[in-house]
Amino acid sequence: LLQDKTREDLLARGLLFPAVVVGELMGRVDYHPEEVHLPDDQLEQLGYNVDAAISRFLRHGQKDIRPEDGSTESDQVGGQPEGRAWKLSSRLQERLGYLGVFYKRDPSRFLANLPPHEQRELLQSLQRTYRDLLIGYFRDPAAANQALESFVNTAFFGDLPITQTVEIHMNLIDDFWKQLRLEGHKDDFLQDYRLALLDVMAHLCEMYRRSVPGDIPLASAGSKRRQLQDSEVIL
Repeated sequence: LLQDKTREDLLARGLLFPAVVVGELMGRVDYHPEEVHLPDDQLEQLGYNVDAAISRFLRHGQKDIRPEDGSTESDQVGGQPEGRAWKLSSRLQERLGYLGVFYKRDPSRFLANLPPHEQRELLQSLQRTYRDLLIGYFRDPAAANQALESFVNTAFFGDLPITQTVEIHMNLIDDFWKQLRLEGHKDDFLQDYRLALLDVMAHLCEMYRRSVPGDIPLASAGSKRRQLQDSEVIL
């Protein structure tokens, strides 16, 4: 968890870094707008969300930090927070490229390539994340959005099959249905949570769309696109 004094010191020095904030999802910005949030009971997803934090920082931070007045980087650095932040972004860009973290994922960390026990742990962590998403989806949209981003980050960088995303959603809704019936409550509102699944799918579609470099054919993305289309039948 980013302590207040640490955050204030970093901001006072003009130091902006890709960030994953670990702690309770509060729906607030703790460090900068491109940070990623992850509850401390879901640390199995930390590596995937670090990748996402770097990607977000490069993709979005550059347009906010890049000097627009025609001055050089050296002109901006002289004690100005924006200059130092842009210098870091430049270094990361040189190492990874603005699109690199999106389409050069590490196959060794794909769900299908993990040892069985790590697969189970990651899926259980994803289920907890998705549960946080559903619980807060209508009650606390800001916190739910952070859970959604965390889930989608891991699903993308871990190459989670679309069918398993739908399965996680359906299993949780079924658990909620059983609990409501057991307690004698109405359950017809559960169908509204299809919006959460559609939201997740939309985010995943956007990430896969951005993962295809502009200078190569789209055929390589066809398989994943077909999975997303097939999932619409379930919805």
